[in-house]
Amino acid sequence: MTSAESQTLAARIERFPIAGSFTISRGAKTEALTVVAEISHAGFHRISLGRGECVPYPRYGETPEATLAAILAMQDAVAEGLDRQALQAAMPPGAARNALDCALVDLEAKRAGLRAWEVLGRREPKPCTTAYTISLGSHEAMAAATAKAAHRPLLKIKLGGEGDPERIAAVRKAAPHTELIVDANEAWTPSNLAPNLAACAAAGVTLVEQPLPAGEDEMLAQVRRPISVCADESVHGLASLAALRDRYDAVNIKLDKTGGLTEALVLADAAQALGFDIMIGCMVATSLSMAPAMLLTPQARFVDLDGPLLLARDRDHGLHYDEARVYLPDAALWG
Repeated sequence: MTSAESQTLAARIERFPIAGSFTISRGAKTEALTVVAEISHAGFHRISLGRGECVPYPRYGETPEATLAAILAMQDAVAEGLDRQALQAAMPPGAARNALDCALVDLEAKRAGLRAWEVLGRREPKPCTTAYTISLGSHEAMAAATAKAAHRPLLKIKLGGEGDPERIAAVRKAAPHTELIVDANEAWTPSNLAPNLAACAAAGVTLVEQPLPAGEDEMLAQVRRPISVCADESVHGLASLAALRDRYDAVNIKLDKTGGLTEALVLADAAQALGFDIMIGCMVATSLSMAPAMLLTPQARFVDLDGPLLLARDRDHGLHYDEARVYLPDAALWG
């Protein structure tokens, strides 16, 4: 930056109520806690603002307060002109780096008067179909929720271990023509892996996400997999990819895991080169979290960016959803 320019960083915790509740194998919640980073660049009579949002995840030892502190600890570095490349070395992967990385991408685009995919040299995303999530519950409750969403072309079903064969059978009966993917969130065990996979195959499920706990998934390399299995908690950034080749058929890329869009794009390219199918996933969050992930959708076999659909309200200029179809972000939102 020149002496006539300045750059400042601000951040805050925001709360968005969930419509009803969101339940997975690790528990339920009724609101989404996000952390937003804003980088303001002033120079030559013009002020540009870049924003990024992240969702701290307790599964990885993250809290909103610690994430906010980690972001604000970068204020001096941002003031000195920190860029995305330097950020990758300055912070570890995780939610805090994601918010900063996405804010820097947004700022680059705003300052250049371009869209984010043009700044990054990527393909322009097109409107695409997103999955819609059915929360974990009794098989009766899940069947009822599925029946209301059976018109959607792709549903993501949260499972939880014991009772999953009954759940997926009930879901399939309620949505006989919908493509189903399921997410066990590490809740299966070596003893129920085979019968649960068989039940999903019998129900015509396309993909099973993270059936066994990360670090305890060696059995996936030893059993016949009747349907594709996708890594979620087992894959973070590029360094975690090579060890998954004999265990998984697909990887779920989430910006809060990779630590931002910059690393996520590198991971997607490497995963494709190794023959993995790609899912683009999200936490329960607003459209500000979904917008950067849209840049990965041209490479994705599965898109799971339904976070705003699960909220009671989204932020201003949110992504446009036409039932299952999600459209490009407006520049007023991001990028």
